[in-house]
Amino acid sequence: MSEPPKSRRKRMTGKERREQLLDIGRTLFAERGFDGTSIEEIATVAGVSKPVVYEHFGGKEGLYAVVVDREMEHLLDTVTKALVGGHPRQKIERAALALLEYIEDSSQGFRILVRDSHAASATGTFASLLSDIANQVEHILGDEFKDKGYDPKAAPLYAQALIGMVAMTGTYWLDVRKPKRDEVAAHLVNLAWNGLSGLEPKPYLTTDHKARQKDLKAKAKEAAKEAAKEAKESARAARRASPEPGTA
Repeated sequence: MSEPPKSRRKRMTGKERREQLLDIGRTLFAERGFDGTSIEEIATVAGVSKPVVYEHFGGKEGLYAVVVDREMEHLLDTVTKALVGGHPRQKIERAALALLEYIEDSSQGFRILVRDSHAASATGTFASLLSDIANQVEHILGDEFKDKGYDPKAAPLYAQALIGMVAMTGTYWLDVRKPKRDEVAAHLVNLAWNGLSGLEPKPYLTTDHKARQKDLKAKAKEAAKEAAKEAKESARAARRASPEPGTA
């Protein structure tokens, strides 16, 4: 009795092979970094020869660049959508949650992004991605600053500081994963929003004594105006409450 013919493993299409190599590269780059990963290792895990990897990407740098581009486009698209529509505080909440969700769902991708890039990327670097997001936040803050009488020229600086804070917190949370995602987002928004709502129109350093004295005088003058206004309102209320002469 003859043995049944052995089933042949299905040959991958070029597109399927490319996706397989990208997935393997993404995993290895996240675990070991660019320098710690070799073409030989990628080929071995994929079950192909090194020339196949070169054929698809031209080398390790090409594969790495495509992986980085994909992750950056994914993250930028996610955060950009979160910044559309709604109250400014809601936008900050959604953006913080979007970043944390990306870190939670695409930990490998985020690990690759926060490392220094060793290969050219068409999309740019992680720093340039954060700058793109900050530019969008700048417009949100600019409108808020105008409404509250702050200098709108400072909006770019505050946008960079805000995005930097969220990104650094995300990098920290990548490994510790405590507290839970929503709680981290709530703390970030608490610091960002309540800090922004309590901004001084003209901030100064405590070591700048002239600026401090000027600010104290301005606050005292404003407090005196408010006290005088309240006194007038109280006097009017008292007169309205007092009976007219001869009506008692």
